[in-house]
Amino acid sequence: MKFRHEWKHEINYSDFLILQMRLSAVMQRDKHAKNGKYQIRSVYFDTPSDKALREKIDGVNKREKFRIRFYNGDTSLIHLEKKSKINGLCSKQSCKITEDEARRISIGDTDWMRGCDRALIRELYSKMKTELLKPRTIVDYTRIPFVYGPGNVRATIDCNIRTGDFRTDFLNPETITVPAGDSPIIFEVKWDEYLPDIIRDAVSLPNRRASAFSKYAQCRIYG
Repeated sequence: MKFRHEWKHEINYSDFLILQMRLSAVMQRDKHAKNGKYQIRSVYFDTPSDKALREKIDGVNKREKFRIRFYNGDTSLIHLEKKSKINGLCSKQSCKITEDEARRISIGDTDWMRGCDRALIRELYSKMKTELLKPRTIVDYTRIPFVYGPGNVRATIDCNIRTGDFRTDFLNPETITVPAGDSPIIFEVKWDEYLPDIIRDAVSLPNRRASAFSKYAQCRIYG
């Protein structure tokens, strides 16, 4: 499991405009983006006692969360992901799943997962059985992504965060999501061993401090 460094900042609209200009000058647009951005829909998992949510709120040093995610409404490519955080470093494990598999997981049809050849699916199965992990809420947002080869740097601006509240039918294009309260714009930078000076200068924002903002936690504001 490879861990990466991560900076996260809550920014305003003025910062948003400045960062887009700076990043466009020194970084490349993500090749998967459409017109410079993409729409992300995820469904996050949690236990009946809200373990993932509570650990985030309490700032537990070692924690993890599972989600299923797809982009731009395209359910032909869906990923199951596990995001881990230890000592401020983050890691993500991912595997492809089919739309049918995603639907079966969402309704609790899990017997097929036990003997699956994908280790992440077997791990989710174990957590669903032992910790009663299940889909908890939908998280929608718009992402503007940039990449830079040296240091394997990825910078993203996330906005228009919306919550499914108690809805978990994330594969249904008719599912309604609503604004997740007064959500800020979120700027994130991730890198491996080093952050090149040219990127460090581009992402520097005066009077902005690192944030522990969680889109999942923000989308649980209603329950």
